Amino acid sequence: MAHFRPKFITFDCYGTLTNFQMAEAARDLYGSRLDDARMVEFIKNFAAYRLDEILGDWKPYNEVVHNAVERTCKRNGVTFHDEDARTIYERVPTWGPHPDVPAGLAKVAKEIPLVVLSNAMNSQIMSNVEKLGAPFHAVYTAQQANAYKPRFRAFEYMFDMLGCGPEDVLHCSSSFRYDLMSAHDLGIKNKVWVNRGHEPANQYYGYVEIADISGLPGVVGL
Repeated sequence: MAHFRPKFITFDCYGTLTNFQMAEAARDLYGSRLDDARMVEFIKNFAAYRLDEILGDWKPYNEVVHNAVERTCKRNGVTFHDEDARTIYERVPTWGPHPDVPAGLAKVAKEIPLVVLSNAMNSQIMSNVEKLGAPFHAVYTAQQANAYKPRFRAFEYMFDMLGCGPEDVLHCSSSFRYDLMSAHDLGIKNKVWVNRGHEPANQYYGYVEIADISGLPGVVGL
């Protein structure tokens, strides 16, 4: 990508910008009941069930978390309590950004409108966005789109709201499974993968890799 200047830079929020701490929340709740190896397995299963829960029709994110925790507990032989899932869900709005995010975003925001497309509830997301330290042109949620990423419908809702097409945006995410695979399939040619260590690289999907958001200004020639 030779310093593509998009109409908008669109972002995944949780994990890419906000320090996503589902694993830490699970460890706080279940770490005393599981040894290290079983805790690692629990966290891996929890991530997989969260993804599985969002692939169908939209439902509120508190139900996504509840169901994923319940299914993970069942698989790992751990007693499930409703309040545990509620505790994890209620932590989400308290999470702040990765340390590299505010300065990197602020530099880009001076020149290019920033947009969030997040697998969030309307009641959650603004608390997280306000902590990012930069102005956003728009914030779109799965609740508004009536679909979670990686469903195409979420991205299509964003395009409709912005009045643009795939060729007009640079999409930035730390996740292939939630964002970059769908972005590729939808024709978003300009993509940035923030390598937060969540997933292995996959060059097939065509992107610029950066270690953190401090590398983003250079991608767009700033």
